[in-house]
Amino acid sequence: MTLEQAKEKLAKYGQEHVLKYYGELTEEEKRGILDQIEATDMSILEACKHKEDLAKKGVITPLAAMQLDEIEANRESFTATGIEAIRQGKVAAVLLAGGMGTRLGSDNPKGMYNVGLTHELYIFECLINNLLEVVHQADAWIHLFVMTSDKNNDATITFLQEHDYFGYKAEYVHFFKQEMAAATDYEGKIYLEEKGKLSTSPNGNGGWFISMKNNGMLDIVHNEGIEWLNVFAVDNVLQRIADPCFIGATIQRGCVVGSKVVRKNAPDEKVGVMCLEDGRPSIVEYYELTDELMNAKDEKGEPAYNYGVILNYLFKVQDLEKIMEEKMPLHIVEKKIPYLDENGEPVKPETPNGYKFESLVLDMIHQMDSCLPFEVVRRKEFAPIKNKTGVDSVESARELLVENGVVL
Repeated sequence: MTLEQAKEKLAKYGQEHVLKYYGELTEEEKRGILDQIEATDMSILEACKHKEDLAKKGVITPLAAMQLDEIEANRESFTATGIEAIRQGKVAAVLLAGGMGTRLGSDNPKGMYNVGLTHELYIFECLINNLLEVVHQADAWIHLFVMTSDKNNDATITFLQEHDYFGYKAEYVHFFKQEMAAATDYEGKIYLEEKGKLSTSPNGNGGWFISMKNNGMLDIVHNEGIEWLNVFAVDNVLQRIADPCFIGATIQRGCVVGSKVVRKNAPDEKVGVMCLEDGRPSIVEYYELTDELMNAKDEKGEPAYNYGVILNYLFKVQDLEKIMEEKMPLHIVEKKIPYLDENGEPVKPETPNGYKFESLVLDMIHQMDSCLPFEVVRRKEFAPIKNKTGVDSVESARELLVENGVVL
């Protein structure tokens, strides 16, 4: 993009101020900011003007989950279907690993955190070990796409290469960077992080598929004949990835999405729950659950909204490509955003001072026609590491890993 083209684009969206320091930049910095301006989707900034309308929910009704007893009764058949799909190369896994281990007291990517006690055992290693179990069970390798971020891309790739991908075949591992979205003040004006750099943040966990597409990963998907993508988050060390039983159940039920869920441990547990919204599959966040919904009962007298999502989804590629042709819903989140003040001095705010723009995986599900909530045993498949101590922490995950026979 030339300087003139950049000025034209900025003028269209009222963002001319981002070139305020252009004359002070080196040639490399000038190229950097022009590239950033070219890559930034500025049409989303208009959303600030009607952000109240973005969060409106439709009519919420229950969506029944496939429960453990039904899964057990059909395990053999579901597993056979799933194994067949894996052997035919129709299934790949997508690891969302763009985060840093800041809340764990680490400056490294979260996946590099060591949960071992008597020997090193990294989060990445736990996840790859889980996937390798399926590779051995199916006797077939599964493509693993790893989404990194601007902040952790190089460190993640170097770490996994140095550890020889913990025994995973290198040709089946593919890295791509998450797309970034601009961060703005309350008027929708993009902040500058540095004189030659716009302030940006990752585009939310719903941005993984568009990021795959824009990084050329869909060429691999198409060339390899991959029909299903199992997307999962980096922080749950016990989750089963490319689980043949889960895959088979989703295929046999004719659904275009499968969602692993766990029975909530309390009505007000802070997890999103599967539901229908205006008759389509959706997720209602814990803070959106009214008392009425929390206390609603199904025909068996059990809580109607009882199954929490664990960010482990199976999507049909063909349907993902359809929704990419539509506009993904946008979420505007108030955040503390470091910026340059009017004198060009860096400021690190102590309170929220603007907006970040995200798309969420729950919206991808809501754009689909059908979804199978698939119950898993909580203590066998849900050990999230979000904090250093306490609930959903390194401590609680270690306890669950030991309970499931993992040597720490």
